[in-house]
Amino acid sequence: MPIISSSYTQAPLFYLNGHFETIIPSIWRKIEGVSYEREKIDTPDGDFLNLDWSRVEGERLLIVSHGLEGDSQRHYARALVKLFNQQGIDVLVWNNRSCGGELNLQPVLYHHGSSQDLDTVVQHVLSSTRYSELFLAGISMGGAQTLNYLGKKGENVSSILKKAAVYSTPVHLPSSAATLRRPINRFYNQKFLGKLKKKMEAKGKQYPGLIDLERLPDVRDFDEFDTHYTAKLHGFADAADFYEQASPHTHLKGIQVPTLILNAINDPLLGKECYPTEFAQSSTKIFLEMPKRGGHTGFTILGSEFNYAEKRLLEFLTQV
Repeated sequence: MPIISSSYTQAPLFYLNGHFETIIPSIWRKIEGVSYEREKIDTPDGDFLNLDWSRVEGERLLIVSHGLEGDSQRHYARALVKLFNQQGIDVLVWNNRSCGGELNLQPVLYHHGSSQDLDTVVQHVLSSTRYSELFLAGISMGGAQTLNYLGKKGENVSSILKKAAVYSTPVHLPSSAATLRRPINRFYNQKFLGKLKKKMEAKGKQYPGLIDLERLPDVRDFDEFDTHYTAKLHGFADAADFYEQASPHTHLKGIQVPTLILNAINDPLLGKECYPTEFAQSSTKIFLEMPKRGGHTGFTILGSEFNYAEKRLLEFLTQV
C-alpha cells in the first residue's frame, strides 16, 4: 500500500518544534463535556479492568487504548470520545491495570505488549453487546498494544472489527526507548519515571518482597527501571528483552484489518525504525501517514477543539 500523503502541514507558528508541539497540548489542553459510566470487569488471571463508557445509543463502537501512565481522562482520550459521540458512535476507553485511579490486584502492572488485556476488553464487548461494527484506536503506548493485539490475533479477529488506527506509536520499541537516553529528552524521561516509580512503590508495598524498593529512589533512567522492575514483574530477562518482545514491529505482518499508523516525523519520542515505510509499501493492510509536524500526540490545529490526529482517525475509521 503506498505511503499516504498527509494534509497536516502547518502547526501553529508559536509551536517552534516537536517539543513545543508535544508539551504545550499535554499541559494546557482541556476537553469539556465528556462524562463516563464506569464498568469493572474481571480478567482471566483474577484481576480487574475499569472500562469507561460514553454511550449515545450508537450501532458502532470505538475502543480506545491510552498512553503510558495515562487513563480515560487524558485530553486525547476525551477528545476522541467527544468527536466520535458527535457522529453517533459509542466509545469505550479502557484503563490499563493500575491506571484510572485504582491499584490492581495481581503482582503485575502493564506495558506496551499487554495485548491480552485489550483482548479481554474486546471479548467482553463481543459477549455483552450487539454492535454492528467495532473500531480500535490507540495512542502512543496504547497504539503499541493495539498493533500487538491485531498482529497476534491475525485471522482470528472478530468479523465485526472493521478497522483500527493508531498515532504517535512506538512501532519499534527498542528505537523508541533509545530516544529517552538523549539528553534533550530528559524532561520526558523524568516525567514518566516519576509517575512509574510511585506506582512501583505502591505495588511493592502491596506485595512485600516482590521488588527491591531500596533501589527504586536511585533509578535514573528507563533501562535501569525496566531491567529491575518492568522486566522482573512481567517475566522478561532485562530491559532489552522487554523492548524487543513487547515491540509491535514483529507482529505487523499478522494484521488482517485495515490499520492506519499516523506518526509525525518530528516526534521526539520515536526512533527512525518507528516509521515502517518499506513494510507499509508492500502491505495491503497497513496505511502509513507521516506528516512532518505534529510532535508526540500533538497535531494541534489552531482554533479547533480537535487535533489533526483525531479528525484523521475519524475519517479513516468511518470511510467506506
